[in-house]
Amino acid sequence: MTENKFKNFKLPSYLIKAVQAINFYQPTAIQERVIPDILKGQSVVGQSATGSGKTHAFLLPLFARIDPEVQAVQAVQAVITTPSRELAYQIYAAAKQLNKFAPQPLTIHNYVGGTDKQHQLDQLARKQPQLVIGTPGRVLDLIKSQALDIHTATMFVVDEADMTLDMGFLEQVDQIASNFPEDLQMMVFSATIPKKLRPFLKKYMANPQVEEIPTQAVINPDVQNWLMSTKGQDKNQLIYRLLTMGEPYLALVFANTKERVEELTRYLEGQGLKVAMIHGGLEARRRKRTMRQVRNLDYQYVVATDLAARGIDIDGVSLVINDDIPTDLEYFVHRVGRTGRNGMNGTAITLYAPAEDDLIDKLEERGIKFIPKEFRGGRLVTTHDRNRRKKYRRKQAELDPSMKGFVKKTKKRVKPGYKKRIKQAIKKDEQQKRKLELRHKIRKAKRQRQRQHRRERNAR
Repeated sequence: MTENKFKNFKLPSYLIKAVQAINFYQPTAIQERVIPDILKGQSVVGQSATGSGKTHAFLLPLFARIDPEVQAVQAVQAVITTPSRELAYQIYAAAKQLNKFAPQPLTIHNYVGGTDKQHQLDQLARKQPQLVIGTPGRVLDLIKSQALDIHTATMFVVDEADMTLDMGFLEQVDQIASNFPEDLQMMVFSATIPKKLRPFLKKYMANPQVEEIPTQAVINPDVQNWLMSTKGQDKNQLIYRLLTMGEPYLALVFANTKERVEELTRYLEGQGLKVAMIHGGLEARRRKRTMRQVRNLDYQYVVATDLAARGIDIDGVSLVINDDIPTDLEYFVHRVGRTGRNGMNGTAITLYAPAEDDLIDKLEERGIKFIPKEFRGGRLVTTHDRNRRKKYRRKQAELDPSMKGFVKKTKKRVKPGYKKRIKQAIKKDEQQKRKLELRHKIRKAKRQRQRQHRRERNAR
């Protein structure tokens, strides 16, 4: 039997049973780093990639720290905010799964916009939940209505903080935070920590434990990241062809606008595919129903805007197609992060037009590595690197001025063996440059290790 390494955290035994029930045996890097700190009551900032296990990184220690005995005087002990309804439902579902194994189940309520507020007010008048999960707008609304009382809570989680900032909800989260007592343990989780987020962190977190999990690759290594040009092709037909060339368990297609989502959905349905459509313009009840149907695998194909990129957390997404490159490049990682989860393989295909070459360059600068693909003779094949001509020209241009002079002089002499001498000189020059580049990498790695040692020393 596989040993469950979550036992090393000394969590309550029911939580070990709960994670085993969903086949979690080995903690992820972010879980390894933050769970011990949260269990000790430390405020933390956890930065790691999408799909790295952040949800259980805060849920497990929260469940361990919430006191189930506080029943006679039911009181809120922890609050979790997340920027989208889909994410709130996802966290709520994960919390309910843990709660099923608890000897004394917690009272957990989920508050999101588009739901029956009056029912929630009546519910709160009878009993306060011990764990609150919800979107910032609805949680703040219930606090202002004097229905939800969070002054007793000592733990506050801000999930997907960068998305909270992007969607304009940070001010609401700030107002929620101002209602907590001074001895607040705050946990902020995010794929990125933008500069605009730092004043908020500084305001509420005097000395947080910052855990940044660097990734060897921006994209999960279990994901094949393909790149395809749409030059001279009908994009709708190309997407249909990609969706139907195999038998994807669940395929997600991401587009930048709700208009494009609707157009593509109509086209694919016209080709006989059963397609789920998700975007921010849909009524909340319809979105919730569609998400439930997707989770139940009633659909094999989903077309969505970035709203759903962080809300669809389903094991088994085998294919992601980017209809176009997201306006905010941060969302690229969130889209692709929907596949290749929990050790399963996945494929992400990004379509681009020639005019978007610079955006592909920017993604590659961030460490994203693409495999170029194209259809040839009815088969999808790996093709040439789109930058091969640029790289060749750049290599020629990178010769030192002294080397250029040497080449010119040697050409003028036109003595026997001059081509061989040119090649040898160029080879020697390239070797020297590689040595310098290697030396630079070693020094950079050394500086990073020194900074890491300083952070760990300061954390003690």
